[in-house]
Amino acid sequence: MPMRSWLFVPGDSEKKLAKVANFGADVVIVDLEDAVAPQAKGMARGLAGEWLATQRRAGPRSRLWVRINALDTPLWRDDVDSVIAARPDGIMVPKASSPGQLQMLSGELHEREQRNGLPLGSTRLLPLVSETPAAALGIAGYASATLPRLAGLTWGAEDLSSAIGASRKRDADGRWTDTFRMVRAQVLLAAHACKVAPVDTLHADFRDLAGLERVARESHADGFAGMLAIHPDQVPVINAAFMPSDEEIAEARRIVEAFSAAPGSGALQLDGRMLDQPHLEQARRLLERLG
Repeated sequence: MPMRSWLFVPGDSEKKLAKVANFGADVVIVDLEDAVAPQAKGMARGLAGEWLATQRRAGPRSRLWVRINALDTPLWRDDVDSVIAARPDGIMVPKASSPGQLQMLSGELHEREQRNGLPLGSTRLLPLVSETPAAALGIAGYASATLPRLAGLTWGAEDLSSAIGASRKRDADGRWTDTFRMVRAQVLLAAHACKVAPVDTLHADFRDLAGLERVARESHADGFAGMLAIHPDQVPVINAAFMPSDEEIAEARRIVEAFSAAPGSGALQLDGRMLDQPHLEQARRLLERLG
C-alpha cells in the first residue's frame, strides 16, 4: 500500500474521527498532541483507542497511526498505553531530539507489544526531526543509527521558526527560505540513506489547493514519498501528485525488463540512451511504491 497522504485528525473529535476513514488518505494519524487541549488529553486517549479498535474490526482502508505527545513530557506513556492494544500501525513522534530517544521508545514499545500479544517490532515510528535547532542539526545522525522500527522521517517548520525567532519561512515567491530548505534537504537525504520514506511537511493554507498541487508535485519530483495533510480536501491533491504518471510507470517497466533480458550487464542502451545501475534502482523503487 502506498503512503502518499498522511492526514491528521484530532483525537478528541468524535465527529471528525467518524468521517476520516472516508477521505481516501493512505495514512490516518490520530493526533493526541498539538490538536488536543491539555484538559482534553485523557478523553482523546479513550476516543483514540476505541476508534482504532473499531477500525481494526472493520478492516481499515488506511494505515492507522497515532501522534503521541513529545517524549520529554510526562504524557506520552499514557498515550501509548491507551492505544497499543488496538494495534496502531505506527507512532508519530513529535519534537524528536535524537535517534537515541527513538531507541528508548523502541524498548518501551517492545515491552508493550509483548504484554499485549502483538508481533514484536510491528509498531513503526515516524519522527518529526526538525522542531528544535539542536534536533535539526542532528538529522544526519539518523543515517547511521540502528532503528529497525523506523518507517520514515518527516519535518515541520512551525516549531522551528518559533525557536529561532524567524518572522518568515517562505520568500515572496512562496519558496522555503534557506534555513528551512536546508532542513528539508537533510530529511530527504537522511531518509534515503536509511532506506525509509521521506515524508514532506504540510502545506499550511488548506484552502490553497492550487499552491498545494504545485508544492506536492515538486516534492514528488525532488524524491519525497509522501506529504502530511491537515484537511481532507488536501488528500486527493497529494495522492494524485505522488502517483507516477502512466508514462513514468511504462518507462520504469521497460528499464527493468531491459536489464532482466541482459543479466549481468552493468549498463545498456535503450532508445539511444545509456542506462546503468542507478537508473535500474530508480525504476525498481518506483514500481515497488506501486505495490
